[in-house]
Amino acid sequence: MPAASLPLLLWLSPSFPIGAFAYSHGLEWAHEAGNVTDRASLQAWLHDLIECGALRNDAILLACAFRAAADRDGDELADIAELALALGTSAERRLETTAQGDAFVSAIARAWPCPVIDRLRQAWSGPVAYPVALGAAAEGHSIPLGETLPAFGLGFLSNLVSAAIRLGIVGQTDGQRVLAALLPAAEELATVAAGAILDDLGGAAFRSDLASLSHETQYTRLFRS
Repeated sequence: MPAASLPLLLWLSPSFPIGAFAYSHGLEWAHEAGNVTDRASLQAWLHDLIECGALRNDAILLACAFRAAADRDGDELADIAELALALGTSAERRLETTAQGDAFVSAIARAWPCPVIDRLRQAWSGPVAYPVALGAAAEGHSIPLGETLPAFGLGFLSNLVSAAIRLGIVGQTDGQRVLAALLPAAEELATVAAGAILDDLGGAAFRSDLASLSHETQYTRLFRS
């Protein structure tokens, strides 16, 4: 990885203060409901998120935010930020992306300041979805989109595999097997998202969306989503 892209390793590290460890993206409910119980079902669940779920949309939003930041277009950044919130399929899904996004913006503004983040905060006063924040920050620090997208996707998947391990769905070794198996699909998503526009947004991971809705009333929970 080029030296200019090294900040991605820090920003997407579990130690970066956005609280990613607290969210399961509905996986906790999926496990309790019996939809995700082993390595095979976990891999299939995550693959659907890559192909037609929230991860696909988030990658497209990240790419669009990156390009708007490159164009110095505050109005477009605000429009993307607003659309990202509208795409939240549940209160928990919205919380998941905005809590992490706002924490990311705050941390970047304090430790990694750049004019693009200032422009985003001036153009949009509402909560910021995480992929929008990351896309803007990456452009502001001259990190190529082609490196940001796959790193973001793998960070998303790694967080969910970590959640699966804590839920007892898989162990550490099987968790790594899942990530290794999903790597080609994650790379393909990064390639597709790099050339996508807002009109390409959409999804069909209905079970995942239902999981996020059902998790709101789950009796015992380890995670916030």
